[in-house]
Amino acid sequence: MVLFPVNVLLALAWASITGSFTLPNLLFGFVLGAIALWLIREQIGTRGYIGRSLRVINLFFLFIYELVMSALKVTWIVLQPKMPISPGLIAYPLRVNRDFEITLLANLITLTPGTLSVDVSEDRRTLYIHAIDVPDPDQLKRDIAQGFERKILEAFR
Repeated sequence: MVLFPVNVLLALAWASITGSFTLPNLLFGFVLGAIALWLIREQIGTRGYIGRSLRVINLFFLFIYELVMSALKVTWIVLQPKMPISPGLIAYPLRVNRDFEITLLANLITLTPGTLSVDVSEDRRTLYIHAIDVPDPDQLKRDIAQGFERKILEAFR
């Protein structure tokens, strides 16, 4: 069962009962709904709603961190007179296998400055990535595996 829509409905029900559809009241209703769903988690068969939400937030903060660090790296590269880069195209073996997960990983990589998801293989096991500076392709693969891909697997499985 997907609990986020249920939580939103509980927040709307709270706002209807109290007669106030202000943002603070809706947020309070959302928190109350989350607590109520947490209390009955064993009866409805889903234990990880709040934990999953925290893991998705963790993935978001990892993306923000990688975004800032990559932007600084690309800025440093661009400001160098000789532009010391070694661009490359790598074939990244995917551990994620659901369409949503592959799309999310490809988009996170593309949104990070200096990298671009180019294509996914027909069998959906390889993601082709272009990077502006790849002195060590294996290190880039390890960074993706231990960063975005690991967090996606933690958040959505």
